[in-house]
Amino acid sequence: MFAIKEKITKEMIVNDAIKMYPNTIGVFSKFHIDSCCGGAVSIEEAAKRDKADLDALLKKLNEAANGAD
Repeated sequence: MFAIKEKITKEMIVNDAIKMYPNTIGVFSKFHIDSCCGGAVSIEEAAKRDKADLDALLKKLNEAANGAD
């Protein structure tokens, strides 16, 4: 089994991740990350603000981003 290539990092801005990988919007929604008014912050900041598990969020985001290939 191959490891998922990390395309999305905790430093990336939420809105930038969505622009690059539109299919990640569902992941942000599942983790209750505000990608509308609160999307101008890093994924790490958004996870802290919205009390989401950062590691789980990044894993799911990268799975979604890699599925876009």
